[in-house]
Amino acid sequence: MSERRLSESGFPIKPVYDAADVPEDLDSRLGAPGTYPYTRGVYPTMYTSRPWTMRQYAGFGTAAESNARYHQLLAAGTMGLSVAFDLPTQMGYDSDDPVAHGEVGKVGVAIDSLDDMRLLFDGIPLDRVSTSMTINAPASVLLLLYQLVAEESGVPGNALNGTIQNDILKEYIARGTYIFPPKPSLRLVADTFAYCRKETPKWNTISISGYHMAEAGATPVQEVAFTLANGAEYVRAALAAGLAVDDFAPRLSFFFVARTTLLEEVAKFRAARRIWARLMREEFGARDPKSWMLRFHTQTAGVQLTAQQPEINLVRVAVQGLGAVLGGTQSLHTNSYDEAIALPTEKAARLALRTQQVLAYETDLTSTVDPFAGSYVVEAMTSQVEEEAVALMERVFGYGSAVDAIEAGFQKREIETSAYRVALQIDSGERVVVGVNRFAVSEEEPYEPLRVDPTIEKAQAARLAELRATRDAGAVERALDDLRAAASGTGNVLYPMKEALRARATVGEVSGALREIWGVYRPTDRF
Repeated sequence: MSERRLSESGFPIKPVYDAADVPEDLDSRLGAPGTYPYTRGVYPTMYTSRPWTMRQYAGFGTAAESNARYHQLLAAGTMGLSVAFDLPTQMGYDSDDPVAHGEVGKVGVAIDSLDDMRLLFDGIPLDRVSTSMTINAPASVLLLLYQLVAEESGVPGNALNGTIQNDILKEYIARGTYIFPPKPSLRLVADTFAYCRKETPKWNTISISGYHMAEAGATPVQEVAFTLANGAEYVRAALAAGLAVDDFAPRLSFFFVARTTLLEEVAKFRAARRIWARLMREEFGARDPKSWMLRFHTQTAGVQLTAQQPEINLVRVAVQGLGAVLGGTQSLHTNSYDEAIALPTEKAARLALRTQQVLAYETDLTSTVDPFAGSYVVEAMTSQVEEEAVALMERVFGYGSAVDAIEAGFQKREIETSAYRVALQIDSGERVVVGVNRFAVSEEEPYEPLRVDPTIEKAQAARLAELRATRDAGAVERALDDLRAAASGTGNVLYPMKEALRARATVGEVSGALREIWGVYRPTDRF
């Protein structure tokens, strides 16, 4: 008898599946593609009419360097851009702030002001590309800078297409790049929903992210449960702010990981769509079918990449990308094989994009919708993930809300326990990592990583000094005062925020003005 194996989520995987493993009500659980409950995909034709959006995540050093990489990616066939920001930008600090020392331009691009955003998107047709920005606490600030650059080039807000991550709750669970306490942070999210509905109606106002929780160690079931629980919290926050569910829910989007465990990943994506559709229709009373759709971006699993024998990562990424496509993703970023070592080189980024292009144009994946529908194993796993994720969501809601569970440390503890279990399995050899604990080589081939210029911080500080010397300081301070007043009241803060940025206030100054009113969050705080 073969050894019994467990899925990533911990349920048994049978050596053989048959019709008895498939739910009796399979037809109602499936529906047709593009119809409730969207198990088979959110659109009737899926990739048979057009492939998924191929994104490549880029951003390093200066805005000018990142702009050059974007032009290379667009020339190579990328259909959407994904922007990585450095840590100071993610935390709402300017590059010349003492807190930013040593981190400027390291894990993404440094954006301090409207001047930097102009450079970042110089020569890029913002009415023809879709841009995703991985930014959370200051997401509204970066979105407004993007809109201002678009307006300067004659592109109106209703022509902009893209996504801001804007998912602050997962920061308290898994990443830590928060600024404000949760309550004002949720207000900022709701204000962004309202602003975008009026000013940038095609923009996806949030990308509710399971990816970072998965990278921290969450299982597929935990990834789905905690992500959708956070999604429900954002819906409640928007409803409490007076928004109608069908006015904002169609612009909600999600962000998941794709692991190498292909079958369970396909099941995970299908289960997540089904749970969200039911939640939105039955609990929140949404009537627009677009409000029921779980549309999502996928990124291949960075945590599964290895610095040892990095070329093996090309195979891992291909399998992960295949899982995302079979699971029905709307857009996909494939990691570069060298990302476990350093920022991707140009060649590695191009190879990652070519991986997607091979899947789209050299396979038959785009010939039919949801090819695993009816598969004994995938349908059984889909139902298993669904049932366990719903049960875990109920545990979250048992605390009162996702925010209450975060305060109690529930999600963080659950994820840390899973991560520890995986680490023990790798150390013991129970979990095979090719090239690490099995099939290793005695000598690694030399690799020359992309290195960030250490003078970037000094150059950014000089740019900031020039900006402050040439702008109208009085206009900036008046605009920041208007922002503080809005933050102290109940008005939408994005309108005065936009005027402050137009006056060339910096990201750090805008974030600092809100810090003065809302305070900052520390893990020991209670809310």
